[in-house]
Amino acid sequence: MLKTLTVWNFALLEHVQVEFGPGLNILTGETGAGKSILIDSLGAVLGQRVSADNIRSGCDWLRVEAVFSLDEESLGLHEFLTQQAIDDSENMLIVTRQVTRNGRSNVLVNGCHVTLATLKRIGTFLVDIHGQNENLALLKEESQLHLLDTYDPDLSEALAAYECAYRAWTEQRKRYDEKRQASREYAQRLDMLHWQDKEITDAGLKEGEDEELEAEIRKLSHAEKIVGFVEESYNLLDGGSSRGLSVLAALSQVKKDLGDMSRFDQSLENAQKIVEEAFVSLQEAAYELRDYGENMEFSPERLDTLQQRMDLIYRLCKKYGATVADVLAHQQKVQQELLDIENYDDDIAALEKKIASLEAELARKAQRLTKLRQAAADDLSAAIRTQLLELGMPQARFYIAVTPADQYGSHGRDEVAMYFSANAGETEKPLQKVASGGELSRIALAIKTVASSRDSSVPSMVFDEIDTGIGGRTAQMVAERIALVAQYKQVLCITHLPQIACMADEHLYISKGIEDNHAVTQVRPLSEREQISEIARMASGADMTTASIDNAREMVLHAKMKKESFRQGS
Repeated sequence: MLKTLTVWNFALLEHVQVEFGPGLNILTGETGAGKSILIDSLGAVLGQRVSADNIRSGCDWLRVEAVFSLDEESLGLHEFLTQQAIDDSENMLIVTRQVTRNGRSNVLVNGCHVTLATLKRIGTFLVDIHGQNENLALLKEESQLHLLDTYDPDLSEALAAYECAYRAWTEQRKRYDEKRQASREYAQRLDMLHWQDKEITDAGLKEGEDEELEAEIRKLSHAEKIVGFVEESYNLLDGGSSRGLSVLAALSQVKKDLGDMSRFDQSLENAQKIVEEAFVSLQEAAYELRDYGENMEFSPERLDTLQQRMDLIYRLCKKYGATVADVLAHQQKVQQELLDIENYDDDIAALEKKIASLEAELARKAQRLTKLRQAAADDLSAAIRTQLLELGMPQARFYIAVTPADQYGSHGRDEVAMYFSANAGETEKPLQKVASGGELSRIALAIKTVASSRDSSVPSMVFDEIDTGIGGRTAQMVAERIALVAQYKQVLCITHLPQIACMADEHLYISKGIEDNHAVTQVRPLSEREQISEIARMASGADMTTASIDNAREMVLHAKMKKESFRQGS
């Protein structure tokens, strides 16, 4: 539910904070005071389009902040917010949107930056704005189908089961089509796959072979240098040297000297141990160098063989992967594809059998969905006709037709259309062909009235000047329908009619004044006495009389009694 709406620099709204309550919130005021601008600012935090032209003259930015309270019925919204990593653990949602003069938009939801698309998705869970564009949306087949499918919980459950079966069926059909398409290229591809498999098999590759070969080639390619390094190192350690004693001979002398000295002084005992350990380690190193040099063999033929082998591996890696492991992995894929091709007929037969089974299941679920839709269509049509009668359309005929479609779709095998006739003797025709703007508005209100007690997906609704072009008894009936919707949802309604205004649970008055040569809009809640005065003004104009005040008081009293009867009836 919308708790507060705060607006800065949005057209005539310099700085306005509005508190909304549960039930019916009525917004009234003179024409041009800024009532629709307030609804537009609410639309801004629901993801609707806002341009820099909406920024108040002389300002560089506009900002709108809305605070919503959430309840346990907001499960769909909670799941979506969790997916977006937005915390709503305090059952509160604070949405802020700012637009700058250069057109940049910044959106925060509970302190988290989100995209405009995400904000628009969040908005669908929070508020349903009922205006001319929304009435036109009612003419679309998908909107009519959605209305019907959300009317009955059993129908929603059947639709979910059908959609699951439809996804499974379409997935297998896609696999079948892909296999059939691939089969047209199998003859040419088989030759290529067999050739690739034979080429890799004939190479006799072993995983890690390329690394071993590179290491041995590197060794053989630098054999002369390696031999030179080994001989020089061994000679320096233990083989004598033209420059004097070898390292081991010199170290042996040091060891002997320290041993002789230890007979007279033990101070260098630690140094003696270090030298002895170093002598043993270096002697081991000398042995390894000697053995390595004696076993070192250089074979140009061996090097040539290794390089030829490495060239083969390079060619295969260039074709099939960066390493021998990649080439072998490619061969496994080739062999698996060959196996799949060889089993093509069996696979196609199995797929056809599976598709037939899934289609039979899909048909059963589609039939159940159709049966439930037809029953719901009859029930919903009757309920809407009753509401149209109450809205001053006694000759109106309305029904929802559910007819078979040519093929299965993602939402069933049905086509849904609304048929309407406003006058006696006229044949019902599709809604989009016969309904005028005023009739469409009343049909939409009738639908909202019927659906409001069943649909818990959106907690708040906005009726933007739904009273255009009506009056008298019809206005009274529209007022009662809106008040009935407000028994189940929070409703915000802009109106110029006293019949609707008197139904308010919270009456907000919007006025426009001049401050510092600029037009400024203000919003304030009315007390009961002020509400009566405002209703009297709406009914009789500026020249209010005692009779008009009494009439307004009687209208408010009658409205309270009507709303109480709604509460008792629910």
